[in-house]
Amino acid sequence: MHIIKRNILCSLLGSFLITAAAASALFFATAKVNKAKYPVFGVDVSNYQGDINWQELESQNVSFAFIKATEGSGHTDESVRRNLDRAASTGIRVSAYHFFSFDSAGDTQAENFISSVSPEEIDLPPVIDIEYYADKRSNKPSKEETEKILRPLIERLEAYYGVKPIIYTTLPVYFRYIRGNYSDCPLWIRNVNCEPDLLSWKFWQYSDKGVLTGYDGDEEHIDLNVYNGSAEDFEKEFPMPNNKKAIS
Repeated sequence: MHIIKRNILCSLLGSFLITAAAASALFFATAKVNKAKYPVFGVDVSNYQGDINWQELESQNVSFAFIKATEGSGHTDESVRRNLDRAASTGIRVSAYHFFSFDSAGDTQAENFISSVSPEEIDLPPVIDIEYYADKRSNKPSKEETEKILRPLIERLEAYYGVKPIIYTTLPVYFRYIRGNYSDCPLWIRNVNCEPDLLSWKFWQYSDKGVLTGYDGDEEHIDLNVYNGSAEDFEKEFPMPNNKKAIS
């Protein structure tokens, strides 16, 4: 009964806004992960991690990585080209993510991402990262406004890459915009408090305070993630290209 109550509480956190002070007092920035249950481990990176030694990341059992590519309709991450090129020489399976803007059209956001990432450069589906930023936390866009931007973005990426994009999101954004509307897109959920086991997720970002070696950016931490399944499940769902090695 205590476990059930705890799990319900964790999932319902997305329905409430709590201050940063309260959050730091109540929760840690890294959830506990059952590594036997979730053995496939990965990271997500951006220009904040600086110059990345991808071979060194691979040596720390990193099996997949999501690389920031673009943001909105006009911004490209400074390190995306270098990261995609260097990660390609490892056995790490990679994808790229687009940081969603509530303030520009979905079609132009899609073109920004497409112009930066070719289908041949990624091994996993492309990712749309939708979360609150700046004033959107207190001035939340309507569901209807968001749908008019997000739906064309999803459709354009699916048409170009031939696969449904993954949606990365936080619990508050999931409950407001995603739940029940985009269930055909794989879910990558952020929850650094506890396992989101009442949701149907594909990837789980369980920490934003990870520390590994192999990067020299101003940000000392790196986001940590797991795949929802075994290594065999991962290989079956996301077959490795011939130029890369399968995880063991």
